[in-house]
Amino acid sequence: MGHERDRAYRMSPDRSISIREALVEASSFLGGCGVLEPQHNARLLLEHVLGLEGTAFYAALADPFPVSGKEMWEEAIARKAAGEPAQYIIGRQEFYGRPFAVSPSVLIPRPETELLVEAILQHGDRLWPNGAPQALDIGTGSGAIAVTLAAERPRWRVAAGDISAAALKMAASNAAANGAAVEFREGDLLTPFAGAAVDILVSNPPYIPAADIAGLQPEVRDHEPRMALDGGPDGLGPYRAMLEQLGLLQAPPRLIGFELGMGQARDVAALLEQAGHWKTILIVPDLAGIERHVLGVSE
Repeated sequence: MGHERDRAYRMSPDRSISIREALVEASSFLGGCGVLEPQHNARLLLEHVLGLEGTAFYAALADPFPVSGKEMWEEAIARKAAGEPAQYIIGRQEFYGRPFAVSPSVLIPRPETELLVEAILQHGDRLWPNGAPQALDIGTGSGAIAVTLAAERPRWRVAAGDISAAALKMAASNAAANGAAVEFREGDLLTPFAGAAVDILVSNPPYIPAADIAGLQPEVRDHEPRMALDGGPDGLGPYRAMLEQLGLLQAPPRLIGFELGMGQARDVAALLEQAGHWKTILIVPDLAGIERHVLGVSE
């Protein structure tokens, strides 16, 4: 009980406290609770509470903290101190320059996934310079990949699937909010798309080995959906299943792209090589130099 009380948060009783002082105070509190990147998290939450962002937020730092926002601010910091991801508290995460609604029913989109989208766009433009390929995003979650592909390439036909009805509902809402045309289907991996002609297959599936989930950061382990994390005993289950299910499609896609976990790139590349459908297998590192994506390209 004492541990939980330590995470309760109350602002300084000084009514003249400035927005900057409130930010510093909350950042210090979060740091003391063991929250990673406390200043960044506090700023995200404060922008949300105040309804300000960018230059407008920084211009307001010297202003008195509004009394009307005190209760919402204290609740947000307490939730963050207890380990809840800031994106779930805010209900939003930016991806590829667009806002995406998020909730505990979907994985929070990560910046490294933007690099997978970028690679798919580049290779897709080269393979279909004037065409309209059919792209398929499996395990779409919030819809970040599918919606971004559709928004960036309106000529492309984009579909997406997920086993979670709640995730698909959120993805469809994100597609509408971003003006993107995406067809959504519910079901396990490729099964909802049996008989479909697919040119591009992209997926950021669950890839954490089941035994490793207990050791994840509490923010991820305790709050993000387990079905979006658990990749089976070795984390490679979804990749094997999707490659085995390619026979459900009219033909193997000419372009395939997977996101994966640290240390999995060589194994996933080997799975694509064994499948034998793609002339070129590429491993793409993220900005930290981690081998994060594997692509198969058939000219």
